[in-house]
Amino acid sequence: MQNLTTFDTNKYLPYSVGFDSLFDRLFDMDLDSSNSYPPYNISKIDENNYVIEMALAGFGKSDLEIELTNGELTIKSKKRDESEKNHNLIHQGISQRSFVRKFTLSDEILVKNAEMKDGMLTIKLERFIPESKKPKIISIK
Repeated sequence: MQNLTTFDTNKYLPYSVGFDSLFDRLFDMDLDSSNSYPPYNISKIDENNYVIEMALAGFGKSDLEIELTNGELTIKSKKRDESEKNHNLIHQGISQRSFVRKFTLSDEILVKNAEMKDGMLTIKLERFIPESKKPKIISIK
């Protein structure tokens, strides 16, 4: 059973200035939990570093495409050539179906690198705070 909770956006909008695009992205997110393929973990390593790990057994580097556009990290599989299929396959337990997985990133998060090793895609992320966003003391004249 799923509970649908309504969220009153007007409650928070009067206390924010310039966050329109952030709220739009947040409220437009697809929260469909029924699509769980491929499985993934998100880990916070320290204050400024994160890692996304995605289990992709049966996929190689050439089967994947990673794109960062407007704060949205998209990982998707590329269509495989039909001639690559093993026609003597009796049972296929390792899924090679197509997928698209999207992650919404903060404006302060940079993608450091991506690595595919032993069926595990690892994407390292780092929070970068520009000087203009760091706290500063304002002197009073």
